[in-house]
Amino acid sequence: MNDYQQFLSERKNKKVVFTNGCFDILHRGHISYLNEAKSLGDILVLGLNSDESVKRLKGPTRPVNNEQDRKFVLENLKSIDYVFIFTEDTPYNLISKIKPDILVKGGDWKIDQIVGSDIVLSYGGEVKSLNFIDGFSTTKTINKINSTSK
Repeated sequence: MNDYQQFLSERKNKKVVFTNGCFDILHRGHISYLNEAKSLGDILVLGLNSDESVKRLKGPTRPVNNEQDRKFVLENLKSIDYVFIFTEDTPYNLISKIKPDILVKGGDWKIDQIVGSDIVLSYGGEVKSLNFIDGFSTTKTINKINSTSK
């Protein structure tokens, strides 16, 4: 049975939470965010940007870690139940397939700007913008590493 089939059989009578992102270099802010997302339901599904979509969104030097390595790390966090890689720039198609009860993004997103909010709200689901912990950023981490290696 593949992961998607397993997810479908497990989701019955459970509250499914969905989030997405690149999650290139994990930091404390990511972990806090994912723990909070998980606390909202029973199953946390994470849509992970493919390497190609990260390059399109973040530039030619990203991601630092390839999609299979990022997926492995994320799958081994206790807060995450399923990781599905998507190749598009947004998880819109994946959200329409997963049909989460709750869609979450970080605090820098307004509810009406969250990709897939229209889908989730159309069937009575919830869309939430979770607070970030200030001072944590993958880009800042990469810049710090680059500046200390010169």
